[in-house]
Amino acid sequence: MAATTHTVTNQVPPLVGHDVFAADRALSEAVARHVPPGVLPVALEELGELGRAAGSAQVQEWGARANTHPPVLRTHDRYGHRIDEVEFHPSWHRLLGHAVSAGLTDAWGRPAGHVRRAAGFLVWTQAEAGHGCPLSMTHAAVPALRTDPALAAEWEPLLTSHTYVEGLRPPLEKTGVLLGMGMTEKQGGTDVRSNTTRAVPSADGGAYLLTGHKWFCSAPMSDGFLVLAQAPGGLSCFLVPRVLPDGTRNVFAIQRLKDKLGNRSNASAEVEFDGTRARRVGEEGRGVRTIIEMVAATRLDCVVGSAALMRQAVAQAVHHSAYRRAFGGLLIDKPLMRNVLADLALESEAATVLAMRLASAYDTDTAEERAFLRLAVPAAKYWVTKRCSAVVGEALECLGGNGYVEESGMPRLLREAPLNSIWEGSGNVQALDVLRALQREPGALDAFLREVGLARGADHRLDAAIRGLLTELADLEGIEARARRVVERIALVLQGSLLVRWAPPEVSDAFCASRLGGDWGSAFGTLPHSLDLASVVTRARPDGA
Repeated sequence: MAATTHTVTNQVPPLVGHDVFAADRALSEAVARHVPPGVLPVALEELGELGRAAGSAQVQEWGARANTHPPVLRTHDRYGHRIDEVEFHPSWHRLLGHAVSAGLTDAWGRPAGHVRRAAGFLVWTQAEAGHGCPLSMTHAAVPALRTDPALAAEWEPLLTSHTYVEGLRPPLEKTGVLLGMGMTEKQGGTDVRSNTTRAVPSADGGAYLLTGHKWFCSAPMSDGFLVLAQAPGGLSCFLVPRVLPDGTRNVFAIQRLKDKLGNRSNASAEVEFDGTRARRVGEEGRGVRTIIEMVAATRLDCVVGSAALMRQAVAQAVHHSAYRRAFGGLLIDKPLMRNVLADLALESEAATVLAMRLASAYDTDTAEERAFLRLAVPAAKYWVTKRCSAVVGEALECLGGNGYVEESGMPRLLREAPLNSIWEGSGNVQALDVLRALQREPGALDAFLREVGLARGADHRLDAAIRGLLTELADLEGIEARARRVVERIALVLQGSLLVRWAPPEVSDAFCASRLGGDWGSAFGTLPHSLDLASVVTRARPDGA
C-alpha cells in the first residue's frame, strides 16, 4: 500500500517513562505533609522508585499482559488428583512481587507506615489494579490476627514481609505469605450474619473443621484465608491455611472462578469446605467484631484504589489534550475542554487528599483520630468510589474514539471503576454504617466537626455547607431514606475543608464554588468560567509541564 496514505500525524505519544509519584502534585504534597521530617527522605526515595517503575514501559506491559491473559483454574492434575490451583501469567507474579518488595503489605509497624503504604498503593494501582486485592487483604488481616497474640506472633512477620514467595507450601516454611478472605455466601452476600458454613471443634482440640460454601473468595492462591463460620458459640472468625503444617493440602475445593466485568487479572472464586481445618481467631460468637478493623482497612483501600484509577484516567486525558490538535489548536487550550479537564482534576485531587488524610489518621492512632475514622471511612468509601466511574467515563471521552479502543488502556480503567463501590459493602451499606456511627458513637460526629472546623472562616461557601449539614443532621425524620444525601454532604464538606486548608487557592476555590456553592451543572465541564481553570489543569499534567 502506498506510504502516502499511511502518514501518521497528530497522534499523541504514549504516557510512558515518567515518575507516576513525582508527577502527581496532590499526592506528593500529601506525603510531604503527613510524613514526619525524619522519615520523609526514605519515604520519598521508595515512592520515587515505585513511581518510576509504575510509569515505565516494562511495567505497563506487565499490566496489559496480566489482563490479556486472565487466571486459569486447574482443579485436577493429569492423574485425576484434586489440586485446586489457579495459574497466573508471569506478569501477575512480577507485579505482585514488586509490590510486596515495595512494602505494600507493610504498614502497621513502620514509621508513617500507613501514609507510605497508601501512597505506594495509589501509585502502583495505576500500573494494574487487579493484583491489589491480595495486597489489600494481606495488609488488612493484621489487626484481625492481633486479637490472638499467638497467631499474630506466627503470621504477622510473614504478612508484612517484603519478600514474595510464589507457590503453595506450609506458610511457616516461607519467608513471606499472602492472605485472602472468604466472608460472603450465596444466600446472604453482605449479610454475613446469615452465613451457614459450620465450624465444629475437632477431636484433637487444636482446630475446628469447617463445612460450607463461600460465594466469593478473594485471591484463592493465597497462603491462608480469614473466613466467617457458625461455631457452637455463634458466628466466629477463622484462619484457614491452604497447606497444613505437615505439608498436606487443606480441603479447599475451588468450584469455579468468577467471570467478572473488570478486575480480570485477579482470581475470585467459589470454594467448598468439607472438613477443612481452621484455627479460630478471636472469641467464639464475636466474628464480626474480630474482622471489623480488617473491614475498615479494606474500605480505606477501596478509597485509595478509586483515587488511583481517577488519577490515571485524568492523567491520560490531560496528556492527550496537551498533544492532540483540533479546530486550529491544542485541545488543552480550548476553553470548553479546559473546563472538562479542570472539573475532572478537582474530583481526582479531592479524592487523593481525602484518602491520604485517612491514612494519616491510622498512623496517628489516637482516640480522636479513631473516632474520626469511624465516620470518615464509610463516608469516603461511599462517595469517592461512586465518583470513580463518572470520572473515568468522562476522561475516556476526552480521548474520543481513541479512548474507546483497548490499546489506549481506558476501557480497562472503565471496567475496573465500579469495583470499589461494590467490594467491602456497597453504597447503601456504607450509608447505613455512617448513620450507625452518628446514632451510636457521638464522639465520631464531634471528631468530624472538629476536623472540618479547622477550615472554618476560610471560605464562605464551606461555612454555609457546614451549617447546612448540621441542619440536615438535626432532622431525624426519615433519616434512613435520606442517608445517601446526608453521607454525600459529609464527604463533600470534608473534602472541601481539606482542600481549603492544603490545596492551591485555584483548586479550593473551584471545588467550593461547584461542589459546595451550587455553581455547577449536572455533567463535568460546567464549572464557572470565571475561575482560574488553566492553573487547575496545569497542576494535573503528568509530564510536569
